[in-house]
Amino acid sequence: MSLASSPPPGTPVPFAITKWAAVNRRKVEELVWRNELGGITARLVAPGSAPVYAKWSPFDLLPEAERLSWLSGRHPAPRMIDYEELDDGWLVVTGGLPGESAVAPRWKADPDVAARAIGEGLGMLHSLDPSDCLFEAPEWVGVQEDVDVLVIAHGDACAPNTLLSDDGAFLAHVDVGDLGVADRWADLAIASWSLEWNFGPGHEQPFWDAYGIAPDPDRIAHYRALWGEAPTS
Repeated sequence: MSLASSPPPGTPVPFAITKWAAVNRRKVEELVWRNELGGITARLVAPGSAPVYAKWSPFDLLPEAERLSWLSGRHPAPRMIDYEELDDGWLVVTGGLPGESAVAPRWKADPDVAARAIGEGLGMLHSLDPSDCLFEAPEWVGVQEDVDVLVIAHGDACAPNTLLSDDGAFLAHVDVGDLGVADRWADLAIASWSLEWNFGPGHEQPFWDAYGIAPDPDRIAHYRALWGEAPTS
């Protein structure tokens, strides 16, 4: 599965984002993210107003909009502002939060702090009651057998999808379109794996300590294999 990243210089702003910004009297300040499916996220600003984030995707963002709305008041995540179905894709607009991605330069320079925050955030999410959740397991997980503990799983628990506050604590989860009830190891396997992709080797222990569990090599291998087989669209 290809990795998400910051958009390279010269990346065009999707027309849907430009139009929404104009209608709502905002300016596209910066393109902040491009995901593995080709989706683009931009920060939109206006004088005297907090920034908002507009995410355009060639694939339906309704699952993300539904999950963000459901998470409101349950778990830290961006506030839903708007959802639109367009001729050339889909758009979700969310409120900004006072923090940065775990893979921002500041936290890449302090990866153990980021790893702890990622573990802390998953622990918080997994503490929610899965019987309250409206959403099934992520498609890539498939049929779940030999489950350890069913939780409300993020479903795409890579490091960039955790936001940290200024003091390095967990702030919120983003990119929640795959959230659903699954074995906790579906998140733990991918989150711990992504530490190496984003920070290099040697930063897993703070993650496991913050979550409060020892790694299970067999379950980790199982879910990483499923993730590696998952389609990118």
